[in-house]
Amino acid sequence: MIYSVRGKLTVKELGFAVVECGGVGYGCRTSYNTVAQLGEIGSEAMLYTYLYVREDVVELFGFATQQELSCFKLLISVSGVGATSARMILSAYTVPELQMLISTENVKQLKSIKGIGSKTAERIIVDLKDKVQKLSGEIPAASPVNNNKQEALAALVVLGFNQAAASKVVDAIAKD
Repeated sequence: MIYSVRGKLTVKELGFAVVECGGVGYGCRTSYNTVAQLGEIGSEAMLYTYLYVREDVVELFGFATQQELSCFKLLISVSGVGATSARMILSAYTVPELQMLISTENVKQLKSIKGIGSKTAERIIVDLKDKVQKLSGEIPAASPVNNNKQEALAALVVLGFNQAAASKVVDAIAKD
């Protein structure tokens, strides 16, 4: 098991990063949120990792926080949710946002993510409703403003905008 990698960031792309540790570059699939949190190429980076092994693929997934890694593990435990779908979910929503969507049973928002249909969204909610609270202890309160911000952010991400850039724009608009 590779628990984490720390070293020099040598490649940073949308959904992928390479961290060089002791002369070996570890390529990690990442969420868009994790990539946004990484520094510039050449800076030191640290990712918590999950080695995903199936009969036809071996991939290393990297996450900025242990909370995001734990959420990834919960998501892939749901029948019908693979590593790529879990990564896309974590790219569209932060862990607190995902906790709120699951706790409020917001199927509409979950199925707006590419590759997630109604049945899978419902299965995620049913399977994780009790488990997701353990990630941080409490779920953020849902407010109409927060819900509108989330819907706008989700719409921009679905349209292909970067999560971090979309979040900044939505926050700026929400202040007005």
